[in-house]
Amino acid sequence: MIDIKIPTVGESISEVTLARWVRKEGDWVERDEVIAELESEKATFEINAEQAGLLHLHANEGDILHIGDVVCRIDETAERPAGQQPDIVEMPSPTEAEPTPKPATPETKATPVAAAIMADKQVDPGQIQPSGIGGRILKQDVLDALAYPGRRTDMPLFGRTERRERMSNLRRTLSRRLVEAKNSTAMLTTFNEVDMSQVMEIRARYKDAFKQTHGVGLGFMSFFTKACTFALQEWPAVNAYIDEEEIVYHDYCDISIAVSAPKGLVVPVVRNAESLSMAEIERKVVELASKARENKLTLEEMQGGTFTITNGGVFGSLMSTPIINIPQSAILGMHKIEERPVVAKGQIVARPMMYLALSYDHRIIDGRESVGFLVRFKELLENPATLLMGKDPVSSLLELP
Repeated sequence: MIDIKIPTVGESISEVTLARWVRKEGDWVERDEVIAELESEKATFEINAEQAGLLHLHANEGDILHIGDVVCRIDETAERPAGQQPDIVEMPSPTEAEPTPKPATPETKATPVAAAIMADKQVDPGQIQPSGIGGRILKQDVLDALAYPGRRTDMPLFGRTERRERMSNLRRTLSRRLVEAKNSTAMLTTFNEVDMSQVMEIRARYKDAFKQTHGVGLGFMSFFTKACTFALQEWPAVNAYIDEEEIVYHDYCDISIAVSAPKGLVVPVVRNAESLSMAEIERKVVELASKARENKLTLEEMQGGTFTITNGGVFGSLMSTPIINIPQSAILGMHKIEERPVVAKGQIVARPMMYLALSYDHRIIDGRESVGFLVRFKELLENPATLLMGKDPVSSLLELP
């Protein structure tokens, strides 16, 4: 019998939560097969079978375990059950994880009266909770759905139920860090807006050639990241942090990118973004975002950023005040791109506009630096050609400042 113990997952981590059993009690597991997922305060990890054999569980999902604790045992002397194959449980994709309405099908069973009402009122049978025998939709089921629109059909009328769930290690750590950021920094937020016309035009014109050449799509994040690296190098205080009574400046740009993962917000890092091409940035962002969705980010991939970008616009946010990702001193929030009327050359025109929000620690960053950084970021996005060398190509040709 082989003991499978909680491994060391980081220098500062002493306990983990057993997030999920991938295999069940009594399953036959193969060597190196993933059998469980662990969740620490910083990341999610997998436990693999050290040998093939029968699995015997010694902990339950949700248990808090310490490094070195036995989580399960494998009987490597057992014989493989005849015809038994490993029953691999796959993580749901982001779209699968969300509840979707049942589609209406010809096989939907309903009483004649219920069917007539649904046809008359154009009610989707998949939105109705059947109460009849064998899943049959009754007249009252349809009337209830019409009388209480917007109610989840799997919930009882006028229900008063509530439930409690233990906060995960990741959520507890996130909560602690957010409160710490609010209490330990002199945080302010400054705003601006950027006309995204030029960036959107470039993406529309070159996206196919870019994908064919580099094997990755041309998204907004490479423009945002590249513009940040130029602005950070021009305003180094925004790329610094306070260490007791010293200010630590970085001559490189490790950009943390906030990603919404199934188990909470994570912030993987694109290292030396100032030295990467647009295609390299896009590939790295796709890689890190995929790992985040699959809960496979390592500690190294989430530590050491110098500045953070968060894009609430992907969820439809029009404006927000992001919280600093300590020990960093600033975070840039992007938002939904939306056509708004603006004045251009004396004319009111519709332009794709996006609000920008820079939250910063006023102890190290003054108004001049915060506003200067945000204005420079805006200029770079509104004139994407300047992202090639940090200044207008014509100015470079004429050797102008």
